[in-house]
Amino acid sequence: MIASIARDTLRAGAIAALGLCAAGAASAQAQAPADFWKGGTMRIMLGHPPGGSYDFYARLAAEYMKAHIPGQPNIIVENRPGGGGVVATAFFYAQAPRDGSTIALFPETIAHTQLLEPAVGKWKVQEMHYIGSFAPVNTAFVFRKGAPATQAKDLVNVKTVGGCTGKNSQSYQYPAMLKELAGFKFDIVCGYKGSADSVLALERGEVDFVSSAWNSWRATHKDTIARGDMIVAIQAGLRRNAEMKDAPLMQELVSDPQAKKVIEFASAGAAIGRALIAPPAVPQDRLAALRAAFDKMAADPVFRAEAERRNLEIDPTPGVELQKIAADILNAPQTIIERASKAME
Repeated sequence: MIASIARDTLRAGAIAALGLCAAGAASAQAQAPADFWKGGTMRIMLGHPPGGSYDFYARLAAEYMKAHIPGQPNIIVENRPGGGGVVATAFFYAQAPRDGSTIALFPETIAHTQLLEPAVGKWKVQEMHYIGSFAPVNTAFVFRKGAPATQAKDLVNVKTVGGCTGKNSQSYQYPAMLKELAGFKFDIVCGYKGSADSVLALERGEVDFVSSAWNSWRATHKDTIARGDMIVAIQAGLRRNAEMKDAPLMQELVSDPQAKKVIEFASAGAAIGRALIAPPAVPQDRLAALRAAFDKMAADPVFRAEAERRNLEIDPTPGVELQKIAADILNAPQTIIERASKAME
């Protein structure tokens, strides 16, 4: 009898506690954006370690976006490296708070990973919400001076070694596509912890080239490239970046029309670039406030001057437009998706 009463008391207490939690969550969801963020902390989650363009842009936003968010929360950057951004993206989609307290800056390829590697890309980009992009992100294939070959025309005949972080990153996938579709004699060595480690390997002569975001190269090695100690041989994107105008696009290196379409599909994420994203089910008024805050920050002359001082390119795209780009990637023809998947294996 006493044990039964105790069980009933515990059960009632648990139900009451759940009710209080639900009421608290509902209350938080009902708060106006300024009330919700005031005095709080927002996180920008990354899937990469410090030292690359993801981290550079996230820390710039952490400093300058606060002033434009209602309630002006403190903003911190959280690095969760692993699998070329896969680990953090999966965690963010499934477990991050959906109240506007956590946003993220992930690879421009997460829609492609969702399509091409569903066992790995366990998320739905169409359920997440892009806030805004700092800049498009053409990828640059950068070769060390003294590599066996440094020009696209020679890479079909000469073996070169590339460094990459993991098979789910563009540092593997883009070279793999050129190996499959253009016949380039690439050996691709994966396992570096981040783009900064890959570049160190390039500088030490361990590898001949690294495929990484031009946004990062221009921030860290602009003078080295200008001196000719590193050479930009190829770029990935839908149109040539003006700062790499002499480097051909990947699709310009193949003659087969379908191969061109496959590469253009794989490169479409370049238009998304370095973009902030919110998790599913964020309240619409907070999402609207975040998008407005990003747009105001991107237009702020002080922000732009600091970005220029740090050699960070700013060519913003609003979140609504990014959502459409991601939808176009996700709706690509199945024949193109299948050939791209095979080329990246």
